[in-house]
Amino acid sequence: MQSGNKLAGLGILTAISASLCCIAPIIALLVGTNGLISIFSGLDFLRPYLIGLTVLMLSFAWYQKLKLQKQAVCNCGDANERAPFLQTKAFLSIVTISVAIILAFPLYVHTFFQKTKKSTVVAEKTNLSSAEFTISGMTCSGCEEHINQKANNLTGIIHIAVSYKKGNAIVAYDNTKVTIEQIEQAIEKTGYSVTAKKEIK
Repeated sequence: MQSGNKLAGLGILTAISASLCCIAPIIALLVGTNGLISIFSGLDFLRPYLIGLTVLMLSFAWYQKLKLQKQAVCNCGDANERAPFLQTKAFLSIVTISVAIILAFPLYVHTFFQKTKKSTVVAEKTNLSSAEFTISGMTCSGCEEHINQKANNLTGIIHIAVSYKKGNAIVAYDNTKVTIEQIEQAIEKTGYSVTAKKEIK
């Protein structure tokens, strides 16, 4: 049964690895190390393989557990002998549920970010500008929220809409308070790369 425990442990590790690209923005906000993001977002292409490996390991762990349990029923040994908790179905169930929660992390990562409300007032419409930034390295809604948080810290940002699916951010800002270059620098400080920028007329 030891191999089943090892498989369960490895299943948790591969599940964490599969969701690391979305866990990294949370770590970056807590610790302040944005360099992690560029490293882990580059590994996003491995996610489907890591998910498959996780499912395979857990399936085999369950197969071993159920097979050994069936054999134990047929054995003539002491029926009252209890297996250690780490070798029970309850433990394997906890591991399986934990892995499912970890693998689903990209679906709910945005809930970990505090919503920021901007109250920037533009004195004149002529001061209002918009720009689109093409950003590489975003993989989930956590990436969007991370960029939102950093950009909204700038004075003069009126509205920002970030999309990891489109790989861009559209920013409305007061050009007397902030420049397009300052916005680009704020985005890049999060660990993602601005590959292109253009003003929207």
